[in-house]
Amino acid sequence: MKFSIGTPLLAAISFASLILPATAERILQSTSLNICQENSGFTASLFNVVYNPSEGIAKVNISALSTIEAKVVFDIDISAYGYSFLHRTIDPCDVGLAGFCPMVSGKLGDPFVLPVSQDATGNIPSIAYDFPDLDAKVKVFINATDGDRAGQSVACVEALISNGQTVNLIGVKWASAVVAGLALASSAFLSGLGHTNAASHVAANALSLMSYFQAQAMVGLVGIPLPPVVQSWTQDFQWSMGIISVGWMQRIFTWYQRSTGGVPSTLITQVDSLATVSVQVQKRAIDLFERGASMLPRSLVEHGTKIMKRGNVQTSYGSFIVYGIQRVAFKAGIESTNLFLTAIVFFYIIMALTTLCVVAFKGGCELAARQKWMKGDTFLEFRNGWRTVLKGILFRMALIGHPPVTILCLWEFTQNDSAALMVMAVFFLLALNAVLGWAAYKVIRVARRSVTLHRNPAYILFSDPQTLNKWGFLYIQFRASAYYFIVPVLGYTIVKAFFIAFGQNSGIAQAIGFILIEAAALIAAAVLRPWMDKKTNSFNITICAVNFINAIFLLIFTSVFDQPALVTGVVGVVLWILNAACTLVLLLMLIITTGLVIFNGNPDGRYKFMADDRTSFMKSQSQLATTTELDALAITARGEKPGYSSVLDLEDDSSSHNRGSSHRSQGSAVESNNNSHHAPSHYAPPRSPVDPINRTASPYSGSVSSVGRSQNNASPAGFKPPTSPSPWQRGAGYEH
Repeated sequence: MKFSIGTPLLAAISFASLILPATAERILQSTSLNICQENSGFTASLFNVVYNPSEGIAKVNISALSTIEAKVVFDIDISAYGYSFLHRTIDPCDVGLAGFCPMVSGKLGDPFVLPVSQDATGNIPSIAYDFPDLDAKVKVFINATDGDRAGQSVACVEALISNGQTVNLIGVKWASAVVAGLALASSAFLSGLGHTNAASHVAANALSLMSYFQAQAMVGLVGIPLPPVVQSWTQDFQWSMGIISVGWMQRIFTWYQRSTGGVPSTLITQVDSLATVSVQVQKRAIDLFERGASMLPRSLVEHGTKIMKRGNVQTSYGSFIVYGIQRVAFKAGIESTNLFLTAIVFFYIIMALTTLCVVAFKGGCELAARQKWMKGDTFLEFRNGWRTVLKGILFRMALIGHPPVTILCLWEFTQNDSAALMVMAVFFLLALNAVLGWAAYKVIRVARRSVTLHRNPAYILFSDPQTLNKWGFLYIQFRASAYYFIVPVLGYTIVKAFFIAFGQNSGIAQAIGFILIEAAALIAAAVLRPWMDKKTNSFNITICAVNFINAIFLLIFTSVFDQPALVTGVVGVVLWILNAACTLVLLLMLIITTGLVIFNGNPDGRYKFMADDRTSFMKSQSQLATTTELDALAITARGEKPGYSSVLDLEDDSSSHNRGSSHRSQGSAVESNNNSHHAPSHYAPPRSPVDPINRTASPYSGSVSSVGRSQNNASPAGFKPPTSPSPWQRGAGYEH
């Protein structure tokens, strides 16, 4: 049965090893020695072994403590991905191992070199040196052969083996970050050129890809034991959570925490600079702590339990255990006490850089237009309303930063690194969620108002540039009738953040919570299909399906089914291959579609018009400044800029209605005179589906009663009602 399960595993490993590069030097190494039984008589706070097959020796650096005084034999079991392939019994006296023949109590702290025979080297498969993030383990039972405990196991230690190969690659991080960033920048560029249909599609796919990157990063943040390849793969996307290590910034964060009454962690310093301790980044972290704590007095155990809730967990024999969010921080080279501040600072650095880029682009456009390096109407809408556009861009960045800020602010409540950091966590958590909540409320209010006035939510949402540029980041990726879907998206992130932040010590609860959350997201996406078109829906449903499969795999990693270790190893490899393939496909799709759109003469022509007719609304509004001379005169008299209405979506409904009524009463005579000789229809501003012959100065003008009266009024002289529904009626679904 074991060989039948191991066959597909070997096939997957062989396939993956072919597509990954191999380094010139082939080594096997271990950096920690963990106990695997209670009351172990041999423990090590430092353990570092490097085996080089070309030299035939293993270099060992160990700091250990032994309480055993007896002759012993070593019962060695070597396994890979849970499959045991080598089992031997060795007498240390036969190999001349000093200090172990016989074993004596005391400290063992001198480095030594252990020769390895050619026969032993031949038993190691060559793939063990090349496959990334090797999940291999050497377990050694030390059995006494004399004394009171003869024939019993007096100690058990295990070492995780790696080969220096990993999928945690800087190239993957840069490639994914650059592609996502360029896609977002391309959507902004296309929008500035007036290609709003193409820009909305590119932006929607870029945002979905960013959410997928963050979902993979969240898998690495859970307090569940993960196979090495899963740990490394999820580490590739921690940049999307703001977890980026910069040396000088880390020193500033450490100083700030110390100056505000906190006690900074020094784990990275001890491991990298001093090489005085080992860190266990492995499975069953809490179980190992409990095993080590069983040898301590009750008072120390209670104190150790408190340590688990804050800071790094240290075992009774001096090594450290990291898991969950602390595991991610350690693998990123960041002290766990600096992790919260690192993510927050990077989030606001990105916000500041984005602001500077927008301001610089505005200045460059004005200079180019003044020097006649480009046409005067190029990026005209952006140049006139760049402040509103900037607000919309910052809101979009806030939406991207919502998951990391929410997760790490909640996690900081469990860490209490310092009083100042606790205050910052409360402030940033409430501020960001309040801003996004207010934005979602504004979108819903504007959409309902559009339905009341025009029986179509798309009319105001997409015809008014103030609303579109400022709040469009919340709804432009959805179809007009699904404007509310941003609320479930925000709720999805918040609930997931609670499970990650507060469930670090309960992996099973996290896994079950993830399954329920991802199942709800997949069902909602598949049934409602809220995104703008079929391709975008397929893109996002695929992401939801992969996230749901990942949640099932997390439950398997908790060993709740008591499955063989081989099954866990196979599932870890499958998770990596599945997500790597999905990531590659989504990246290629985004690169190809964005490239085709940018280099196409008619970017909007690559996409079908949506059923909500949003493109017609947006295109007409963008050309509102060139309708007629009277329109231009009215805009100048009101002191407005071309393409932007003076009525803001932030104003109260009552004031908007009053202003709209006054505009209509003053301009009714002009309207009736111009209806018979207005500009061509493709230059006219968007018309309400309720009143297609009534031109409004702003989508906010008018009231329900006035709209009703306009429908009952007789047609102007010379006007013949259309025999077929207007494009606004067809887009809204009002064919009669």
